[in-house]
Amino acid sequence: MSDITYQEISEVKEAILADLQVFDQKIIETKIDTIIGTKRQLSLTDKLHFKQRIINAIFHYDILQPLLEDPAITEIMINGPNHIFVERGGKLEPISMTFESEAHLMRIVDKIAVEIDRPINFSNPILDAHLSDGSRVNVVLNPIAKDGPVMTIRKFSEHFTDLSALVEVGMMNQEVADFLSMLITARYNFFISGGTGTGKTTLLNCLSSCIPRDERLITIEDARELNLRYHQNLISLETRSQGNASQTISVADLIKTALRMRPNRIIVGEVRGEEVNDMLQAMNTGHDGSMSTGHGNSPEDMLMRLESIASHHGNLSDTLIRKQIVSAIDFIVHIERLANGNRFIAQIAEIRKDLDHYQLIKHFDYDASHDVLQPISASEMAKNIANRRKLIRYEMASVKKEEQ
Repeated sequence: MSDITYQEISEVKEAILADLQVFDQKIIETKIDTIIGTKRQLSLTDKLHFKQRIINAIFHYDILQPLLEDPAITEIMINGPNHIFVERGGKLEPISMTFESEAHLMRIVDKIAVEIDRPINFSNPILDAHLSDGSRVNVVLNPIAKDGPVMTIRKFSEHFTDLSALVEVGMMNQEVADFLSMLITARYNFFISGGTGTGKTTLLNCLSSCIPRDERLITIEDARELNLRYHQNLISLETRSQGNASQTISVADLIKTALRMRPNRIIVGEVRGEEVNDMLQAMNTGHDGSMSTGHGNSPEDMLMRLESIASHHGNLSDTLIRKQIVSAIDFIVHIERLANGNRFIAQIAEIRKDLDHYQLIKHFDYDASHDVLQPISASEMAKNIANRRKLIRYEMASVKKEEQ
């Protein structure tokens, strides 16, 4: 295959768009075919490749498009124009593809920023965004990134939409999936903890599929990733970051707004700032079954981190904050990731409600479970739940439903 340069692609692209009256894909593809038809030195295979490169440059994300379409790639890391890494099968590897220049890379960055109407420039050098397929994007520019634009793309997987998909890949067994499904339906408040890249948002998305279809849900995220395809009565809210502070809409602002929208449950993609206090308030004021995620090395660490954040952004004493957390959160599901890239649920811990300090009841422990010959069933795990009020209400509702 002949080596088609970025300069050739750019020239054809500019020639097509220069006199274009209507931005129509069929018209553009016809123009592409006409131009490529004049390049007699190219083979049929080269012409098809040339055409796809131009289409990707005009309609998609240029040289990144093949990487985005590759199902084996889960993450794309761009360290300036000359270094691209991908995560494939849980392992990081460099690829030979590079950008022609920093300007070439910046054209893709600008395209993403325009699509979501967020600024990215010298004054606003950090961008959190998402692509149309739900993939999460983070961009950092000079002067923060000294070696050129840095872009990280975490791809959204259409496969992981319910707990059965996570059972298939070994993130949990069926008994754990049944237990979590029961807790979600019974409207226990959840927090998912774990490190970066452990699959917190993926698990949150799959847990949401267990929520009854007749409930009104509101999701709140910095950049939209959740895909709750099973629910019609769903409102998705997304933060807005602007250079002018008066135009910024934070997660905390959106939680306050969501409380006025009559939600049954509020699902926040991640809490890491002042919104912690608002999320705790939501969980403590009748919005049972709400969920969120956060970074933590264990359930205990997650609780301490929430307390630290809430204390930093609030005026309550440590004792009152701790009581709020104990009252608000019912269960913490902790996820870990092995060196080979496999993710798994490490612990499911319940917070005791009759104390004003943290005491966790471990209903599932990944390490301990491997010493048991037979997996513990969901009903057996449920017998050890300390806060049974919601479980009893769920069981009563199930009985009534069967009688009807």
